[in-house]
Amino acid sequence: MTVVDDVWADCYHPAMTATSPSFSTVGSSVPRYELADKLTGAAEYSADISLPEMLHGVIVRSPHPHADVLAVDVSAALALPGVRAAVTPDDVPDARLAPDMPILDNRVRFAGDEVAAVAADDLDTARYAADLVQVEYQPLPFVIDPVAALEPDAPQIHSQGNLAIPEPLALQRGDVDAGFADADIILEETYYVPTHSATPLEPRAALAHWDGDQLTVWKSTRGVHVDRAALAQVLGLDTANVRVIGPNMGGGYGNKDESRMAALAALMSRQAGRPVRIEYSREEEFVAGRTRHGGRIILRVGIKNNGDITAIHGDAVVDSGAYQATAPRVARRMGQGMLYLYRCPNVRFDARPAATNKPVSGSYRALGAPQGHFALETLMDRAAEAIGMDPLAFRLRNHVPPEGQAGPRLTPPDEIVDGQPVEGGIPFSSNGLEECLRRGAAEFGWNEPFERSDPTDPFIKRGRGASIMIYRGGVGDASAARLSIDKDGKIHLVSGLIDVGEGAVTVLCQMAAEALSVPYEEVIPRFADTEDTPDAPITAGSTATFSTGTAVLQAAERLREGMLETAAGKLEAEVTTLSIANGAVFVTDDPTRRITYGGLAQAVGSDTLSADATIIPGSPDYIVNSFGAHFCEVEVDTATGRVRVKRYVAAHDSGRIINPRTALNQVEGAISQMLGFALSEELITDGPTGITLNGSYLEHKSPTIQDYPDITAIFADVVDPVGPMGAKGLGEVPSVGVAPAIANALYDAIGVRFTRLPITPDRVLDALAQRG
Repeated sequence: MTVVDDVWADCYHPAMTATSPSFSTVGSSVPRYELADKLTGAAEYSADISLPEMLHGVIVRSPHPHADVLAVDVSAALALPGVRAAVTPDDVPDARLAPDMPILDNRVRFAGDEVAAVAADDLDTARYAADLVQVEYQPLPFVIDPVAALEPDAPQIHSQGNLAIPEPLALQRGDVDAGFADADIILEETYYVPTHSATPLEPRAALAHWDGDQLTVWKSTRGVHVDRAALAQVLGLDTANVRVIGPNMGGGYGNKDESRMAALAALMSRQAGRPVRIEYSREEEFVAGRTRHGGRIILRVGIKNNGDITAIHGDAVVDSGAYQATAPRVARRMGQGMLYLYRCPNVRFDARPAATNKPVSGSYRALGAPQGHFALETLMDRAAEAIGMDPLAFRLRNHVPPEGQAGPRLTPPDEIVDGQPVEGGIPFSSNGLEECLRRGAAEFGWNEPFERSDPTDPFIKRGRGASIMIYRGGVGDASAARLSIDKDGKIHLVSGLIDVGEGAVTVLCQMAAEALSVPYEEVIPRFADTEDTPDAPITAGSTATFSTGTAVLQAAERLREGMLETAAGKLEAEVTTLSIANGAVFVTDDPTRRITYGGLAQAVGSDTLSADATIIPGSPDYIVNSFGAHFCEVEVDTATGRVRVKRYVAAHDSGRIINPRTALNQVEGAISQMLGFALSEELITDGPTGITLNGSYLEHKSPTIQDYPDITAIFADVVDPVGPMGAKGLGEVPSVGVAPAIANALYDAIGVRFTRLPITPDRVLDALAQRG
């Protein structure tokens, strides 16, 4: 293994030494901008912010999975000393935070659904007051299985039925029936993926405060501008009267917020005339937060004896929980691997997200891609075995090539290509998947012999597995950035984006520093406050570096033009004779004739030396996707069923790596996090009662540091020509291939193929017993 510099632990990254130009800041592991505050405890999170006379809010939640709310009596709660406000379904505006979610409703749809809220001087009083709220329920039949929920006679959870999108999703390229008819072998399997929580260290929190008609909200969020628009709409306000601030986030994972919390805090604050903060308890975070979508996937694949793939057809029923939330996007992303990861002319993906009387599923790192890839990559291992081909050789033969899929282009030539395409005829901007497979396999020692049994313990068996993955590379919604120079020569970077913990602000500051030729420390970021930042989408889909990074570079180019024009007048020189470097503009042939950035700012007087850029990210000529290949070795104790991942190699194509340490953190964090999805984590809803049984860290069984394997990260020697400074998405991609790599390694170890996650010790023992 090659170590490029001493800040890389177990990380091989040739891209910084091969085709890359020389950079002074990009490619360096500069410290994260917020690191000192977080290490010293100075960083403020949503729950740390306190205002004078602030009240504490508590939500009254339903004990029933499905019921009509006949009456809510808050009189006893309001009579309690210290209680200042209460809201019920009768007190809220008739508006919706989402297509199927009002602020409060007279029908509850899962055990834990919001019924009412109270606010008091202190948290203990608020909790006591919530217990005093009297609610009369009419229990209704409920359904917690997504397949059963789509049956004609299932209890109807919403008036429009239990399908969580207007029409079933159906995506196709080619003719799958013809493809299966041409196959020598057809394999089919049914897979089940679990509902599970993101388990962030920071529970959701929101603080609302009114100053006349002006509302300010501090909250844990993925998008302050999106939240501002939603709050303004449901409260009947002009967006100019709503300010949303996103403080530091204690673990986002794409999972915050999509809840009613901010609206309830705002309504009670207006009623009481005092600030109101609501913070979820740990149990509430599990039950009423947002979970990864579970469901059932039926997958068929047709192959020829020579190893060619003739057809792939996936059919998914997705458990949306009680409300739609992000079900449409999750369903779409669940099928992307089936549609595009392997070279195949005939593919189809069908999906039906179903409403159930369970906690709401929502965004969670990589959305539906881990679920879909689990089914795809384990069945592809079976396909390789069926024709006697090594799994690595099978993937090298069949993975989607740089020229993309065969078939006609359907997107008009002047339109940006979707980051999740179905059509053929469009090449990738870059595709380092083959390099990931070859370098990952070499580092892992895929073809080298290894000890399959422990000579000291006959119950220990070992195996190896692999998986590959595809994920959107950063194409997203319109993104904006503003850059300016102050009279001290500092660069101010302003964006409405929020850093959800992945280090986006650090990376964007590096890009700005590089583009404007200043040290990283000279860039001062201001993010996630709607008061004075440009409109921005939510931080999701691994889009921040690609999309907002592109906007930063465009703004930097415009700022450089303004700097050169200003300097030309001051230096009495033509713009074409000037250069910019090291915080100054100077005459190229006479560097002594120069003016600093601070001098330029002073020269414009009261005007601000600044530039804005708003861009629609993407390309009309290429698909921008990221890729990866994972390899792992597992150890199975056949006496106890325990599985331990002993070694892991993750090779990724995410274009140029802007900050090596941050990139390594993303890879290691994603793999460690997804061990739970593969081996232990499942949010369990009790069948007879509809109640969540394991809403705590103790019972949800998240992996700990003792479970984490040795992880080696490899970054392919790829510079993407479309991405900003050659970069593309990374944050979610490493989470996609973990479960199938582990499942394939388990089969190699004990000869059992697992089709249901998580692969817990009892399921291992049951499978071994059934095998005999």
